[in-house]
Amino acid sequence: MSWQTILAIGSGGFLGAVLRAYLNGLISNKVPHDLPFGTLGVNLIGSFIMGILIAYFMYTAVFSLHVKSFLSTGILGALTTYSTFAIESFFLIEGGHLALAAANISLNAFGSIFMAGSGFYIVKQLLKS
Repeated sequence: MSWQTILAIGSGGFLGAVLRAYLNGLISNKVPHDLPFGTLGVNLIGSFIMGILIAYFMYTAVFSLHVKSFLSTGILGALTTYSTFAIESFFLIEGGHLALAAANISLNAFGSIFMAGSGFYIVKQLLKS
């Protein structure tokens, strides 16, 4: 891996981490909850954007490898929070909140897959037109 790619991923990761903290706090403060909706929100948003980007990368040749790495591995890799999701789910289970844990796991897993597919499908259809 070149130093330019490493720099692209690292700088994108910085921006994605800051964006994650901001969005997580914003969503958590705006939505009363027992579930960690801030984490769910960034996972769903990040998955949707990842679907959009991957479709765009597949059907166009606009971006260089460095830009692709900056956006996908850097920004979106730091934005989505599956390690946070994992520990929050663990704490729900450990606290005996099995129904909330199951809801959190299902919403994050299936919601993220749905959002990634939705973003991908939308861009694929737009670019095929």
